[in-house]
This record gives sequence, C-alpha cells and structure tokens, in this order.
Amino acid sequence: MRLVAVQEQDFDPGSLLAALGGSGSGGVASFIGIVRQTPGGGLRALHLEHYPGMTQTALERLVDEAQSRWALTGCVVIHRVGRLELGQNIVFTATASAHRAEALAATAYLIDQLKTRAPFWKAEEMEDGTTHWVEARASDDEAAAAWGNPPAL
Repeated sequence: MRLVAVQEQDFDPGSLLAALGGSGSGGVASFIGIVRQTPGGGLRALHLEHYPGMTQTALERLVDEAQSRWALTGCVVIHRVGRLELGQNIVFTATASAHRAEALAATAYLIDQLKTRAPFWKAEEMEDGTTHWVEARASDDEAAAAWGNPPAL
C-alpha cells in the first residue's frame, strides 16, 4: 500500500493502520501530528498553505526516498492544509515492513524530512485576532540533516 495525499479533510488513523497491517507486514509504525497550543498560549488555529503540484511532488519524492532506504511493504503520508483548530490532526505518517526497526526508522525519517523539505507555509491565528507566519526552526533542520544526504532518485 502506498498513499500520499495533501487534503483539507481529516483522516482516520485506525483504518489507515489496519490497511497497512493487512499487507503481510511484521511491523507498522506511525506518527500523528496534532495542532497544539503555543508555549505562550493564545493560539486559536493554524492556517496551512501550499502550492498543490509542488507539494504533492515533494511528498511523493520523500516517500520514494524512504522506500529506497528501507524495505517497506507499505507507506502512507497524509498532510492536511487549510484552517486547523487546536486538537485537530495535521499530519499522518506510517510505514510497514517485515521488521519493526525499518518501519520505525522510515517513519521517523519521513516526519523529520516533512518538517523541512515539504513546501508548506504555516500561519498562527491568535485569540487576539493577529496572525503571523511560523518561522523555520533550527532544531528541525538539525533533525533532518542527521539522516545524511537523501539518495539520488
């Protein structure tokens, strides 16, 4: 199973995990990103924007990279766009493989790469009515770089 999607609607992690587990895999690993309150408080919602063709291509490329690094029997990456309120799902990554180590590593790789290489723009909508763009974080760049250079495709 391979599914790569950019969408406004929510996703059902349970059904996605069941589909991956049904592929004859020995292990399935997943990550769900959820809109959380900012450290200083006051967040009402996130607005995620993207350029559709560019974003889909970038996500497909990340999945290709994961599949070239690990022997995966399945891979799902879903990233939501639009206005998302506190507690709503943002992103789902899951991989399946014969052994847990490959599924865990591939899932971690995908989320680290999504944070820095996928063309999404986030704006925070605050309770006081202001909105501001979210800046890139050095810690996300460091996590992505720790995986080394992506393979040539």
